[in-house]
Amino acid sequence: MAAVLLALACSNASPQNTYPLNNDPQVRDGFQHFYNLDYDGAMQRFQAVQREHPQDPMAAGYVLMDTIFRELYRQDLLDTTYYAHEHFLSSGHKSDIPEATHKQVDSLTDSAIALADARIKVNPQDKDALFARGYVRGMHAAWMTLADHSFTGAARQGLAARNDSEQVLKLDPNYADAKMAVGIQQIAVASLPRFVRMLVGIAGIGGNKEGGLKLLRESAANGTATKVESQTALSLFLRHDQRYNEAYAVAQGLAKQYPHDFLFRLEEANLMKDAGHGPDAINIYKTVLFDAAKPGFFIDPRLQLAYFGLAETQRGQNDVSDAAESYLKAAQQPNCSDWMRKRAELNAGMMLDRLHRRDEAMKHYQLAAAAGGDQTQADAARKLMKSPYTGT
Repeated sequence: MAAVLLALACSNASPQNTYPLNNDPQVRDGFQHFYNLDYDGAMQRFQAVQREHPQDPMAAGYVLMDTIFRELYRQDLLDTTYYAHEHFLSSGHKSDIPEATHKQVDSLTDSAIALADARIKVNPQDKDALFARGYVRGMHAAWMTLADHSFTGAARQGLAARNDSEQVLKLDPNYADAKMAVGIQQIAVASLPRFVRMLVGIAGIGGNKEGGLKLLRESAANGTATKVESQTALSLFLRHDQRYNEAYAVAQGLAKQYPHDFLFRLEEANLMKDAGHGPDAINIYKTVLFDAAKPGFFIDPRLQLAYFGLAETQRGQNDVSDAAESYLKAAQQPNCSDWMRKRAELNAGMMLDRLHRRDEAMKHYQLAAAAGGDQTQADAARKLMKSPYTGT
């Protein structure tokens, strides 16, 4: 779940306590593009690194990372609001990810793991190879969770990532990057009911929420390859536990460091919304949208995410008319995914019903229930076509 935003940033970690390739100037440059959501620019640099280091598992890992998150962004699946609560686990949402992309992700994962395995076979105490394998497994676990909703497979892959990282820390307790995977797994396992752990085959694995948060803070403070990723994971878990002030402090720091990262800026508003500070959240959403109107300020901003969050906040403030307008703007964005568009159409219809504009509401329910593509909103839309929405 916390792997929704993988990243790298320069840090004060000692070179011997991180994977050597992480300190390569071209790798760092690639991650600067990645953190501006310039996935194509990052890919050019990571592929150049891979060509120069064809036998290096981390080089393949960088390409895998960019491939995964470029596609998740295209699918509108990197808005953490979707993951801050458990409903996404049972939403039934299925992405229209091309089969070629699935195959590419699996191929890159298998290739990187095979390269790491070859090094570990020669030297079982190769901490860098163990880290690289865990890093790749962790990303693949994120992909399986977010893109495939394959929770059993993702849990097992995540556990394998944790095991690799724990081995790294036994060999080098100062290898801060390795603390992230262990921390994420400790929190995730501690948050799962025992029967769920049994279902996914990790019943005997221990979890510790506060211990996991401590490890994430250490990785965020001292890591290299996982510095920013640990901060985003930390913010997400704190938000899930309604520790909004702590989460906002982390998100605000990321937004200040990367002001042209649309997702980091959006997260500030999302946290204000969840914390119940509606007017402040509305101001931040509007500021993000204002900046997005500046040519070149953001790269490929997914404005539907901002409009939808703005609509939800306006709805919470009982500003029904503005909420309806914002939902409609979300649905109208040209790069809006089918599932996000239908969510927006459904909620726009609800607001129009509250405004007693039944004929308009019916049109949007029909769009939300349209055949083909995502069908997660269809049942609710059909019910509302029979009886007007009267809720909040």
